[in-house]
Amino acid sequence: MSTSTTKRRNIGLRLAIWAGLTGLILSIPAIAMQFTSDVNWTASDFVFAGVMIMGVGTAYELAAMTGNAAYRGAAGLALAASFVTIWTTGAVGIIADEGHPGNLMFLGVLAIALAGCVVANLKAVGMARAMFAAAGAQALVAMIATIYRMGEPAEVLPACGFFIVLWTLSGLLFRRAAADPT
Repeated sequence: MSTSTTKRRNIGLRLAIWAGLTGLILSIPAIAMQFTSDVNWTASDFVFAGVMIMGVGTAYELAAMTGNAAYRGAAGLALAASFVTIWTTGAVGIIADEGHPGNLMFLGVLAIALAGCVVANLKAVGMARAMFAAAGAQALVAMIATIYRMGEPAEVLPACGFFIVLWTLSGLLFRRAAADPT
């Protein structure tokens, strides 16, 4: 059996695992809806969550094909930061509630990270710069939210700090991956 056939079979198995994990995660709100009215997901909520989870899983599996542990770790942190940002801003909001326009700044951070990844052509050295830019943009969000009194600082600042740490650690790992491409 050729190496490429083995890799294709492995990626198929890994994506099947992600699909199973997605189903397991989505079963939690489905079951909760049977017992409480506090959980009230629509079909579009389930589709959105499923697409997000599978999207992160697929993106991670593509990054994992590099063979570089630092690159995989960096990609995992960036994907986690992206996932949690989208999930929290959409579900409950980081600034006040999910409808507060200040939450759009968090999506701006994601746009900066994504644009940086495209410009870097997914090369580790450019990806490091993109993640550091995202960390800086996240710090700017914290400053703007504080200066303009958007939401409670006791909630917004720790959330921004959490994301700054994720983006920075991702950048550091991408920098390491660039220095040691093996």
